[in-house]
Amino acid sequence: MPKNILVLVGSPKQNGNTEILADAFIKGATKNGNNVKKLRVGKMKISGCIDCKYCFTHDDTCSQRDDMDKIYPLVDDADMIVLATPIYFFSMNAQLKAVVDRLNAGYKSGYKISKSALLAVASGGDSMFEPLIKMYELICKYLKWESVGIITVGKVENKGDIEGRNELLLAEQLGESIK
Repeated sequence: MPKNILVLVGSPKQNGNTEILADAFIKGATKNGNNVKKLRVGKMKISGCIDCKYCFTHDDTCSQRDDMDKIYPLVDDADMIVLATPIYFFSMNAQLKAVVDRLNAGYKSGYKISKSALLAVASGGDSMFEPLIKMYELICKYLKWESVGIITVGKVENKGDIEGRNELLLAEQLGESIK
């Protein structure tokens, strides 16, 4: 049975290394007939969580009105979520982090999402990914998501540096493994 997969691309750079990596995953995921929706959240207007607790007393509805209103219905319909992010300073970028923080609004009722994956790029080496991976693992534990894979690509400083890298094939294979 095809899965509904939501791919959240945090980079504000269209067709940058993060999106190229996400597109490789999507290419593999669609081979099995999965329904994939990609959102470029890096260009959306999404405020961070303000800890007002409104969602706790209003059926998981967030008090803020912004582009997150376009994301919540897609999250509600998703069987799987993919977080694709550039690393600027040892973590997912601020645009994607705002989305993840705002997912707290639906935590009480729960999400249909049962699986997730992390795709990340950075200009530095492997140590750049360690804090992000730990954060991702804790998010998965908290939200009860099964992580099906983590793909990191280091030493990609300029737009397009990811082209020809083996990690693109790994991302495609990861996508293809989703059934």
